[in-house]
Amino acid sequence: MRASSGFQGRGAGLGLALTSAFAFGGSGVAAKPLIEAGLAPLHVVWLRVAGAALIMLPLAWRHRNLVRERPALLAGFGLFAVAGVQAFYFASISRIPVGVALLVEYLAPALVLGWVRFVQRRPVTRAAALGVVLAVGGLACVVEVWAGLSFDLVGLLLALGAACCQVGYFVLSDHGGRDETPESGRGGDGGRAEPPHPVGVIAYGLIVGTVVLTVVARPWGMDWSVLGGSARMDGDAVPAWVLIGWIVLVATVFAYGTGVVSVRLLSPQVAGVVACLEAVIATGLAWVLLGEHLSAPQLIGGFVVLAGAFIAQSSAPKPSSGAVAAGAGAGPVTGAVVREPAEGEPAPGEPVEAEPPGGLGQSFVR
Repeated sequence: MRASSGFQGRGAGLGLALTSAFAFGGSGVAAKPLIEAGLAPLHVVWLRVAGAALIMLPLAWRHRNLVRERPALLAGFGLFAVAGVQAFYFASISRIPVGVALLVEYLAPALVLGWVRFVQRRPVTRAAALGVVLAVGGLACVVEVWAGLSFDLVGLLLALGAACCQVGYFVLSDHGGRDETPESGRGGDGGRAEPPHPVGVIAYGLIVGTVVLTVVARPWGMDWSVLGGSARMDGDAVPAWVLIGWIVLVATVFAYGTGVVSVRLLSPQVAGVVACLEAVIATGLAWVLLGEHLSAPQLIGGFVVLAGAFIAQSSAPKPSSGAVAAGAGAGPVTGAVVREPAEGEPAPGEPVEAEPPGGLGQSFVR
C-alpha cells in the first residue's frame, strides 16, 4: 500500500510539474505581443505579479499567521522565486541574446544538484545527474545557442543571477514542505509543526515580489493606454486585457501553485529538470500562435529535453518500507538509491545512503 501510494504521489507530482511548465511556458507567448504593442518588458512583469498578488489577497489574509511564523520563508520566496527570476532575466536579455539568457537561466537544475551535493552534503543519483546533462544539452539545441552569441560578461552574470534565483524557487518550495520541530516543542513533546500551506507562501511571495518590482519597474511611467487596445498575435488582433488575464491567472497564479506542490511531491532536482520543458513548450506555442517555426535541431533538442526529464523523474525518491526514524527537526526520510534489504538486513545502526530531499509532499497531501 505504501509503495502504491508513493508511486501515485510521484505520478501526481510529475503531472503537476508538466502542467506548471505548460502554464509558465505560455507567459512569453502572451507577453511578446504586449511588448510589441508598446509596453516595456518590466512593466509586463509588474502587471503579471501585481495582478496575481491582488487576486491572492483574500488567501493571504486567510493564511496571515505565516507572517508571524515563517517571515524568512515568505521574504525569500518573494525576493528570489518571484521578483529575482523575473528582474534578472529581463535585465539580461537587454544585453545578450534571449536564447543564451534562457539557457543560462535553465542551468538551475544543475545548480540545484550542486546545492544538494555540496551544501546539504546529500548524495545524488546518477540518473538525476544524467537527466540534467541531457536536459541542458537538449535545451542548447532548442534555443539554438550557437546562433549569434555575443559575449557580454554583465549580461551573462545577470542571466546567472536569474538561474540562482530559480534555484531559490526550488529549494524554498522544498524547504517549505518539510515538517519542522517548533521552538516550543524543544524539550517538550518533540512534536512537529505543520508545513506552511503552499497557497499562503505563494500569496505572500507575490506580495513581496510586487513591492520589489514596483521599485525596479516604476509602473507610474507605464503607457496605460495600451491595456485598453489590442495586440497582434501572428497577424490577428487580440484584446490586451485577454493577454494580461492569461498571464496573471494561468501563467502566474496557476503556474506557481502547481509548481510548488510538484516540488513537494517530487524533489527540487527532479522538478527542476522537468521545468526545463518550459522552454520546449514556450517554443512550441510560439510556433503555433506566433508563427515562429522550429528548425530540425530545435525539434531534436526538444526530444532530448523530454528524455532527460523522464530519466530524472525515474530517480524520484521512493517511500521507505519501514517506520520513519524519529529525530529532532528531521523531515520524512526516504531511500531511493538504496537496494531493498534482504530479510534481516540492514543491521540496526547500519548507515543508509539517503536520497536528496524528496517525498516531502507525503505529509502535505494527507
